Parts: sequence; C-alpha cells; structure tokens
Amino acid sequence: MNIEFNSFFEEIQHAYNNELPLVVFRKPNEKVVNTYIQNSNKLNELSSYNDSGFVFAPFTNNEKKIFFPLGQCSYKSVVIKDVSELNTNKDSNKTNFNKQSVLLKEHHINLVQKGIDFINDTKVDKVVLSRCESVEVNKFDIFDTYKKILKKYESAFAYLWYHPKIGLWMGATPERLINVEQYNFKTMSLAGTQEYKGFIGVLWEHKEIREQEIVTNYILDNLRDNVDNVKIDGPKTVKAGNLLHLKTDITGSLKSADLLENLINSLHPTPAVCGLPKKESKIFIIENENYNRAYYAGYLGEINIENKTDLFVNLRCMQVQNSFVKIYVGGGITSKSNALKEWEETVAKAEVMKRVL
Repeated sequence: MNIEFNSFFEEIQHAYNNELPLVVFRKPNEKVVNTYIQNSNKLNELSSYNDSGFVFAPFTNNEKKIFFPLGQCSYKSVVIKDVSELNTNKDSNKTNFNKQSVLLKEHHINLVQKGIDFINDTKVDKVVLSRCESVEVNKFDIFDTYKKILKKYESAFAYLWYHPKIGLWMGATPERLINVEQYNFKTMSLAGTQEYKGFIGVLWEHKEIREQEIVTNYILDNLRDNVDNVKIDGPKTVKAGNLLHLKTDITGSLKSADLLENLINSLHPTPAVCGLPKKESKIFIIENENYNRAYYAGYLGEINIENKTDLFVNLRCMQVQNSFVKIYVGGGITSKSNALKEWEETVAKAEVMKRVL
C-alpha cells in the first residue's frame, strides 16, 4: 500500500513542480484518495452547472469560481485501508507559533460585540464573523502536511487544491453543502461548537441550540421550490477533529434534473458561514471584517461526475503564501453570544489546522 500511495503522490508532486493545477481529496469516512490534474495551467472559470469537473468557489463573487474541467484533466485514485500506515514526519514543518497578540484578540472581541449590537438593533437573527491568523513557516512540506490531515481528520472532506495563478489551499471541512445523485438530495445544517474533551454526550447552551435551529430552518425554507419529500434527522452531536458540533441531516428529492444551480445559489452562503437574513448579514461582514475571505467559507467539490454532485463548505482551511500560512476561523453570533467566548471558540478552531503544521 505504501509503495502505491508513494507513487500516487510522486505524480502529484511532479505536477505541482511543473505548476499544473491540481486537487487531491478524500471524502468523509471513505478510504479512496482522488486527484484531478489539469493538463495545462489555463485558468478556467465555471461557466455552466451542467459541466463536469471540480469547482473551487469563493465566499462572495469578488473572486473567480475556478473550474477543473473533466475533459482537461487526468484522474487517478488510490485506496488507503489504514491511515496509520501513512508515513509522515512530525518535524517536516518549521513553524513559528507566536502567541496571539493582545491587539488581535481585542480586534476580534470588538468585532463580535459590534455584531451583537447590530443584531440587537435590527431584525437580523445571526451573523457569522471570522478572522484570519497568519503563521510564519521557515520550512513547509505541503504534501507531508496533507498526509497529516488525512490521518487526523478521517470524518472530514480532506483536500489540497492548487492553481499557479490563484495559490494553494488545504483543509479538513466537516460541512457538506449538497450531495445530489440523480434526483436524490442531501445536505446538512452544522452549527454550535464545543471543544471535545473525551466524550460526545455533552449539554448544549440555549445559544448553540438556537443557532443550529436558525440554520436548519433557513435551509428548509430555501429548499421548498426545488425539493420534495424533505426529511430531517437531528440535531445530534458530532465530532470533527478536536471539536464537537450540532448537526442535522436533511434529505429529499429534486423536483427536476435542471435545478442544481438554483439549489446551490439558494443555499450558498449558508447561515453557518454568513448569517440570517443572508443579504443583511453579508453586507455587515463585508463592511466590518476588514479582510477578504477569498475562498474561505466558499465551496468546493465535484460537479456532475458519474451523475453525482458532491460539494463541501470550505471551513477548517488554510492558505499557503510564501513563508506564511493563513488560517481562517469564525463563529456564529446571536443576541446571546459572549464576545470573549467567541474569541476562545476561534482559538479552538484554529487548532484544527495548527495540529498538522
């Protein structure tokens, strides 16, 4: 298995060295690692949701929806029966984890308090506020880091994405945006966060329960025009790395086969990454976060591959830029939020990526 997997990664390394766009990914709780390698460095944008390939979409429309067309890519996969067999070097990266500055902490706490005041002064139910944390890296092994992600986060969508004209991203997201296979449809609402302390039978505060309810109700309302036979399962506590979340599974059937674009646009960005109502929350985020989320809180995945579309929200992710790794984290704010606790939640979420650096 190691020989096959090493050969698989040697080919990906060769493509990366030759600046060819590529993506490597493993779906949640699966054993197969897949890769699409584009045969040129052309920057393709998604032009139709009827096309087949891999999409990498941003939080807003300020960035391009990057598309690796199936017809312009080579595809390979390898099975990992046991992730413990993956060879990784714990000293492969040399990073400088400076303690979070008082200024950074104060800025986020002030931002959250501003969000709470905004909610109390308007009819907004929730707004999701985020921050970007830069980690200095003197030495960074991209592929060894990705193998660590595969090992640590088996229940996540674990990916490495690269385009020489855009950059390199990787992550382990716990949240599915949509899964469509023929007429069958799946999505989830994921909200509320606690640190995992050895057991999942935890109690949730009203704030987290309400936040999860808001996300679920929003999704159900936005499915009405496109989906029949809707069923829900949850909420239930699930583990994602070092964190626990509240999750509700939602299934149904599409009313017709040509509704994929409508479905994606109605759900993205979800209240789990933006807020509710969407328009007002999004405006507040853009005007107050003071940085560009880019592809953080966007979505990525396969479209129309063997009559199946499987997209995930780009959470628990990082962007590699020269000698720095940017880690993106955020949290849902409601009228019951506590600004200091929201800061602490982002610190816990940042640990998901720091554990593989």
